[in-house]
Amino acid sequence: MEKEIRWPAQFVLAALVIVIAGMRAASDLLEPFLMAIFISIVCVPAMNWLVSRRVPESAAVAIVMVCLLLVVLVSMAVLGASVNGFMRQLPTYQASLNERAAGLLNGLAALGVDTDLSALRERFDPGVVIGMAGRLMGQFGSLLGNALLILLAVAFILLEAARMPAKLIAATADASHGLDAFHRFADGVKQYLAIKSMVSLATGALVSLWVWLLDVDYPLLWGSLAFLFNYIPNIGSFIAAIPAVLLAWVLHGGLVASVVAGGYAAINIVIGNFIEPRLMGRSLGLSTLVVFTSLIFWGWVLGPMGMVLSVPLTMILRIGLDSHDDTRWIAILLGPEVENAPKS
Repeated sequence: MEKEIRWPAQFVLAALVIVIAGMRAASDLLEPFLMAIFISIVCVPAMNWLVSRRVPESAAVAIVMVCLLLVVLVSMAVLGASVNGFMRQLPTYQASLNERAAGLLNGLAALGVDTDLSALRERFDPGVVIGMAGRLMGQFGSLLGNALLILLAVAFILLEAARMPAKLIAATADASHGLDAFHRFADGVKQYLAIKSMVSLATGALVSLWVWLLDVDYPLLWGSLAFLFNYIPNIGSFIAAIPAVLLAWVLHGGLVASVVAGGYAAINIVIGNFIEPRLMGRSLGLSTLVVFTSLIFWGWVLGPMGMVLSVPLTMILRIGLDSHDDTRWIAILLGPEVENAPKS
């Protein structure tokens, strides 16, 4: 009889620290690969649906890849013009924003508000804030530049997905345990990403429409930024609103900027507090504190893309910890409130 190897929890945690340090060092390589993995998870249901309709597996993968390629090409065509136009106008916007900020500070000083104008101007450059949007979209554009590599990785992952259960059975001593962990991981991440993608798409569409109605330049850019940042839990949607509100202030003054900010707040409150929780339910399997902490942690490890993927990555970590008796206690601490737990 084979003796089961049980690794001490200290050993597992030490190995985890080493893996995370390696991920941080190789973040540039990991970002497109992780993106390919999560895109594949979202695409697996479509591929399975085609296979269930007696479409050959290779043909189903080809159909899914053609659809992905069309999405990438349309995104590059639509966003490319907006990003390039915004970057050309960025120095003008920054100069105008600095002038408005200086006028606001002078007005506060005239009203008797004690403000150290020189110190504020040295420490706070509002033009830098709006410039961050251009740099962030530039990073997203560089990710689209790796689209060929990502699409190739997605194709191979989809081809391998159908064979993965059989490989887990052959690779693990307890086949049912390995399959159960694999299915929980795949189902949890797939449900999260599918729901989050639909909610983010609705958020981006509403933001684009709102800023277009208020005559703010480049509405597609701000809608795309809202779509992308909606994947960042808790604070992403509010961060996405800052450059659009500042641009509205530059173009049309404080009243329109306030209306833009109010529209962002209304969209995110309705979708984030009412629609998304009803769709998501308890599928995350993570506490609110862990979600927020994971945002900071994975942002430190992988940069902006780590913030976008923070929840799925933490879900993978929790499922892995939950699959071993010695580390299950950590998974319980990462999870939501335990039912029937005694309350103080």
